Amino acid sequence: MSMSDPLGDMLTRIRNAVMRNKSSVSTPASKLRGRVLDVLKDEGYIRGYTHTDFGNGKSEFEIELKYYEGQPVIREIARVSKPGRRVYVSAKTIPQVANGLGISVLSTPKGVMADHSAREHNVGGEVLCQIF
Repeated sequence: MSMSDPLGDMLTRIRNAVMRNKSSVSTPASKLRGRVLDVLKDEGYIRGYTHTDFGNGKSEFEIELKYYEGQPVIREIARVSKPGRRVYVSAKTIPQVANGLGISVLSTPKGVMADHSAREHNVGGEVLCQIF
C-alpha cells in the first residue's frame, strides 16, 4: 500500500511512542525523514537514531526517544504542511512556536533546518512540522 504522507506517518509513530513511554520507535527510512531526525537530534528532542539496511531495498530508522525526569522531552509534535495543503513562509514570516520554547522544522533551498537557523540564513520555505 502506498503512503500519501510518509513524514506525517513518522511524526505519528513518534507521538504514539511518546504517549506509551516507549524508549525507541522504528520507521521506514528516507532522505527527508533522516534530515528531519537530524534537526530533532541537534535541537535535543531525541537521543539519536540508527539506520538499518535490510539489503532488499528496504531500510529503517530506529529512533531513540528522550525523557527528562520521567517526562517526555517532546510534549507535542504536529504536522503543519500536509499533502492537501502546503504551507510556505518567507524568511520574515517564520512563526515562533510557544514563544520560542519550541521549534518549527522547515524545508528550505539550503536544506532542512530549524526555524532559528532559517532566520539566521534569511531563507524561507515549507513548514514541515512544529515541536514543543
